[in-house]
Amino acid sequence: MSIPMKVVPGYFNSKSGIQVGTKMQGPITRDEKGNIKLDNDGVAFLQQMGIEWVMIGHRQVPEHTVECYKELKDVLAEAGLKIFRLENYELHNMPDITLGLENRDKMLDRYLQYISDLGEAGIHYATYAHMGNGIWRSDEKGTVRGGALAGGLDLNAPNRSIAFGDFEWPLSHGRTFGEDELWENYEYFIKQVVPVAESAGVYIGIHPDDPPGCTIAGVPRCIFSSFDGYKRALEIADSPNIGVCLCVGCWLQGGEEMGATPEEFIKYLGENNKLFKLHLRNVTAPLYSPGGFNETFPDAGYYNLINVIEALDEIDFDGVVINDHLIDMVGGHYTCEAYFTSYLKGAVDAVQNHRRK
Repeated sequence: MSIPMKVVPGYFNSKSGIQVGTKMQGPITRDEKGNIKLDNDGVAFLQQMGIEWVMIGHRQVPEHTVECYKELKDVLAEAGLKIFRLENYELHNMPDITLGLENRDKMLDRYLQYISDLGEAGIHYATYAHMGNGIWRSDEKGTVRGGALAGGLDLNAPNRSIAFGDFEWPLSHGRTFGEDELWENYEYFIKQVVPVAESAGVYIGIHPDDPPGCTIAGVPRCIFSSFDGYKRALEIADSPNIGVCLCVGCWLQGGEEMGATPEEFIKYLGENNKLFKLHLRNVTAPLYSPGGFNETFPDAGYYNLINVIEALDEIDFDGVVINDHLIDMVGGHYTCEAYFTSYLKGAVDAVQNHRRK
């Protein structure tokens, strides 16, 4: 069965309804003959979990060329796997663009080429994050259920950037930035991205700030940190190819400051065909609670994630949902991946089977 995916045109599902995906497991290398080689255990794990759609990480891609992308698609197809997202880490979150720094136009040119290459290779989706100084977490991981270790953030404790750059307090880029200039930088960027994305047939889902809503090291998180911010940003883009990769964990970190519940935001996005992908993650409390938040098991946070799955079902979402930000469990990575993915698959099956009744 081959069913056209409504939320990301150009993709095809093998079954109807919400699609459960995950990240590609294991390294991707080239053998002595130069052919792409997948990790046997990683592929077997995905097959055993019943996964069809995979996310390819930047460090898993041998070369960022159209030819390599096409070859990787073909090799994965032989294993019964499909690429939903193929990341170029250097272009996933670009402070030069967000903050209007010296290399802005150079990075923009690289990004536009990347989007064009994805489209030529038949990869129709890309996630983009628009943070000025990356993801931040506390120096020490927190302890959650059963002694598992998980990332978190308490703004009153020592913390640091952990992704998309090595940034430090008190000013990550030597000065304080204003909200107006960040909005101007976003508009400069997105107005040039739109025609390229539309021509390439690539749909770009913009990820929420992590963490949202606060000013970190001189950079306010004022655009992708609230319902109103997203609405304004999507109106500026004014394109069917620019939408949202909703990270539920980030949304829950913001709590009431986001201006809408995850379900209310999902309903709005569904009505406007703007939800392209979703990351399912739970946290112990909102960021502004005493002690901040810790990431945790999907069934152990402060929010009932079944409500999110039900909201997706109500808008007939047929895109991909993945787990996000795994924690340190006994048994290692595959144990955690299996637990989180099984929770997600079970939740989706329960909600969709109940609806059919």
